[in-house]
Amino acid sequence: MIVANFNPWKIPPMTKSFEKIYPNITHWVESCGWIEIGKAEYSESLIRAFDHRGMVWENLDSYSCLDDALQALEASLESWLDHE
Repeated sequence: MIVANFNPWKIPPMTKSFEKIYPNITHWVESCGWIEIGKAEYSESLIRAFDHRGMVWENLDSYSCLDDALQALEASLESWLDHE
């Protein structure tokens, strides 16, 4: 059987964009500061958020996946942005 227009390398369309899933992270990197993802010599955390004054958040827990860590950052930035 031949399937027309089948491309195994085609990336499926995203159901939701990063901006919709993580609006506070999006706002942060567009208006307030930046985030770092990955190991760093100076920190045990996987994800860190910075502004011009320095680090404002880093994960202290271990997460089973990157999405869980991003959700923790999203919630923390929501609280941070509400108080700024």
